[in-house]
Amino acid sequence: MSAGVAVFGAGPAGLMAAEVLAQGGARVTLYDRMGTPGRKFLLAGRGGLNLTHSEDFERLLRRYGAAAEQLGPALEAFPPDAIRTWCEGLGEPTFVGSSGRVFPRSFKASPLLRAWLRRLASLGVVFAPRHHFEGWNAAGAAICASLQGKVAIEADAFVFALGGASWPHLGADGDWVTAFQRAEIAVVPLKASNCGVMLPWSSLFISRFEGAPLKTIAVTFDARTERGDAVITRGGLEGGVVYAHAGGLREKLAAEGTAQILISLRPDLALASLEQRLTGRLRKQSLSTFLKKALRLSPVAIGLLHEAAPTPLAGLAPNQLAQLVAALPLRVAAVAPLARAISSAGGVDLNALDLHYMLRRRPGVFVAGEMLDWDAPTGGYLLQACLATGRAAGHGALRWLTQMRGEDAAQRRVI
Repeated sequence: MSAGVAVFGAGPAGLMAAEVLAQGGARVTLYDRMGTPGRKFLLAGRGGLNLTHSEDFERLLRRYGAAAEQLGPALEAFPPDAIRTWCEGLGEPTFVGSSGRVFPRSFKASPLLRAWLRRLASLGVVFAPRHHFEGWNAAGAAICASLQGKVAIEADAFVFALGGASWPHLGADGDWVTAFQRAEIAVVPLKASNCGVMLPWSSLFISRFEGAPLKTIAVTFDARTERGDAVITRGGLEGGVVYAHAGGLREKLAAEGTAQILISLRPDLALASLEQRLTGRLRKQSLSTFLKKALRLSPVAIGLLHEAAPTPLAGLAPNQLAQLVAALPLRVAAVAPLARAISSAGGVDLNALDLHYMLRRRPGVFVAGEMLDWDAPTGGYLLQACLATGRAAGHGALRWLTQMRGEDAAQRRVI
């Protein structure tokens, strides 16, 4: 009897691969090290599940940088509109937000996940929790630590979607890298992506503003500007407007040991307008009151000016103060550690795969999702690629099973 297909990792990529395989007639067992599936998926939906982005496909493809060419066929085969249709089929209609991001109307991950798991169960997918992948034995079986001890899992095909190394408490800690490297599979070191930056705040600034939001700012790095919000943390800055620069900052810090970002506290005002508004301060008026009235700066924005300005603000001329409001320089000490990142870069080298997401060195073994070496910003691009590559790996595994059945039939005819 056929051993079926073993899918490792019950995140978005693994769940999608399992769905494609089961719909194609394969017997699927879904293994995960956690007790319940979709833990990180649920976390992603805590603030509203951003499934994908509605922008033009060519622009969306460019978000994946150096990996765009290799990811392109999978993304084109399962583009944003297809994801929206798929959600609709699970009873979760979607909408496009003002930023172009796509969300389920419920704005939650749990209803979608529950409907998805019901579909998988109806297709016969078996969930096997508490299985921690540790490598392969000489016969090609996957070795897992389970509640029953070490088990060897045999299958006609394997799909691995074990995630990167962000949010390790949810099961994705990247420890699969050792097993893959032992099997001589090329793996690019995992690195933090979509993460905050570490800044050397003074103790006074932290005591006053830790947790305070910086609303509607712009952050510039390497001639690229992103607008949005950020939050002051004990160690630096967090928020989408910072995450967008994390990859570039990470590489610059690795290459040069230093990096700088520029923050505009009023990106809606031109420099000339800022200078005009900062002219005519009354003699008895405090600088903080003046900045609040003239530019409508929040207390945390004013505090940040005092914290980061190279010289005391009180001695600056209006044009000098305007320059700082428009482009306040902040020296970045580091990016946040991998365990605190939203996602990770690095992973299985895309060149180690064939066009169907099968490992060249291990026929019948497929890889998908954040295990692969691609990087993308937040905004729906992470889930988009996880779902698309999971689907591609599932179809690749179905193709492999068909090929194997054909070879078996041919061999029987010869015998």
